Amino acid sequence: MYYNSIIETIGNTPLVKLNKVNRGIPGTILVKVEYFNPGNSMKDRMAIKMVEDAEKEGKLKPGGTIIEGTSGNTGMGLALAAISKGYKCVFTLADKQSKEKMDILRAMGAEVIVCPTNVSPDDPRSYYSVAKKIHEDTPNSIYPNQYDNMSNTKAHYETTGPEIWEQTEGKITHWAAGVGTGGSMCGTSRYLKEQNPEIRSIGIDSYGSVFKKYKETGVFDEKEIYPYLTEGIGEDILPKNVDFAMIDHFVKVTDKDGAIMTRRLAREEGLFCGWSCGSAVHGALEYAEEHLKEDDVMVIILPDHGTRYLGKIYNDDWMKDHGFIENNDYATAKNIVKKRSSSYKLISIDSDQKIGEVVKLLDELSISQLPVTKAGEFVGSISDTQLLNRLVENPELKSKPISEIMDNPFKFIALNTTVDTISSMMNHGDKALMVLDEKNEAHIITKQDLLMAFAD
Repeated sequence: MYYNSIIETIGNTPLVKLNKVNRGIPGTILVKVEYFNPGNSMKDRMAIKMVEDAEKEGKLKPGGTIIEGTSGNTGMGLALAAISKGYKCVFTLADKQSKEKMDILRAMGAEVIVCPTNVSPDDPRSYYSVAKKIHEDTPNSIYPNQYDNMSNTKAHYETTGPEIWEQTEGKITHWAAGVGTGGSMCGTSRYLKEQNPEIRSIGIDSYGSVFKKYKETGVFDEKEIYPYLTEGIGEDILPKNVDFAMIDHFVKVTDKDGAIMTRRLAREEGLFCGWSCGSAVHGALEYAEEHLKEDDVMVIILPDHGTRYLGKIYNDDWMKDHGFIENNDYATAKNIVKKRSSSYKLISIDSDQKIGEVVKLLDELSISQLPVTKAGEFVGSISDTQLLNRLVENPELKSKPISEIMDNPFKFIALNTTVDTISSMMNHGDKALMVLDEKNEAHIITKQDLLMAFAD
């Protein structure tokens, strides 16, 4: 038996059981290893689907050009399709993408244009805008737009979902995946939920992305958007392929936690995979630790291969330069929370409380900052420094509600976030951070808590 071209080998990737990184967590946890695809990533599935659908619709004609904004892996899948079918390729990438990804695309004959990361999506310099402009200026070209092209979701509905259902013999109870364009998460989730509506889908998001908050509040909060390093998950836009009804719960993962888990997967499980794979596993295990039962079966998708990240997370010098190198001696947020008295109760203030009352409360409690709530939701924060500065400017503010001067809410972090990562976040402007314990009760972590952790 032989295949007529390399694109016929896409799909039917294996499920592999995790044995070490999940030690102590109940249930069976399996990973769908997508680097067995010919382009070494799950993006091969949707790339070929987008091209073939464009051909059927008459949008892509012989000798045409495929132009796409990509984080690298979709470009590889499109390049394979182009080589097999005789098309040209032009790809735009953000400058945070690894050099390996750019070199691989060039090796496959594609033209690669590098664009700045830290610009808004509608900025003419963004890799979205540049790709659209090149498409407009290039006759006989298509701009697949993986973010809004529903062939993306269909590819996983037609292939990834059925494969997982068959491979687990219908025993899957939980499905976890990083969410970027949304195709793999939502297409697979839709298929699995049609087979069993009780299956829970867990989306993995990155700090600096809008997804988690949008799912939980319905608000697209631009204050959630800030630069991060992890490639392939999270967004500063809402792609059409992200169907939030297909995602039951989101977990956010830091750049560092994702990078460290990626290296652990290589060393402890023999899975030489990419950065977002580590993020997916870290976030899924965080969820599993609290929610999985012994009879449950969780499947996590591993999107790509480690060769894309040899100069980054698999490079010790790069890891040290970014403060990511593993250090098992550090405590975690969970350690800080566990040391607290059983009588601990988070102190917060209502958004309608008068500023003068808040000043007295901070003084009575000898604390420096507080979260602000409204109807049980965390809507803001306040610090003594902020209060002082505003009252010096205008003493009459004492009679106004705290909502008029409150800052953004404190960010929530994972329970297993290490103290050095917490410290780094505070050094970059976070006055305090929040975390949910195993009982889903909120805790605040301050610089004083960090000092106590290092003192032990």
